[in-house]
Amino acid sequence: MDSGWDWEKFLLILLFCLFLLSGCDPITRHQILTTLFDGVPSLPEPEQICEEYHQKRLEQERLAAEQKTRLQKNTSPVKSVHKPYGEKRCNDCHDFGATVGLLKPKNKLCISCHTGFIKGQYVHGPVAIGACSACHLPHTSPYPSLLELDKAEICFKCHKEPRLAAQMHDKVVEKGMYCTDCHDPHYGDTQYFLK
Repeated sequence: MDSGWDWEKFLLILLFCLFLLSGCDPITRHQILTTLFDGVPSLPEPEQICEEYHQKRLEQERLAAEQKTRLQKNTSPVKSVHKPYGEKRCNDCHDFGATVGLLKPKNKLCISCHTGFIKGQYVHGPVAIGACSACHLPHTSPYPSLLELDKAEICFKCHKEPRLAAQMHDKVVEKGMYCTDCHDPHYGDTQYFLK
């Protein structure tokens, strides 16, 4: 009976320690762990902890600034309007009696009006599967061509992989050129949709 009681005490103490550890700062947590267990790795130097914290804060501030910039851009006036939407011809796309609310499946809706659109041997992935909304908004946009993001940002929404000619691409971006200055965003007769 005593061994069962010891086991229950051990579990209770262990659970209490885990509870304490979950709410502690890293230094206190480390002190508790080294008191209870042998072989706990030592903490990094304070300078390293401070530098990691500083870098993390800088990254958070950078992301917050980018988000603020995006929000400010999205509140800009409307620059493009889908013609049927602007003319209040909602029935050109919408079926208000259907549960989905569209006349055709989403991946076939745009090509019902935009016929003969694809004119190349190579087709950009979203275009090939009818995912026009990957880049374009259906009604209005603060950007030309009903783009979801600014022309300088839209390609990087999906294309995060390293560029094949990274140095050249970096120079082109520094000069204020856009991906679409060299690449067709929809289709092309050359690989990489080069114009």
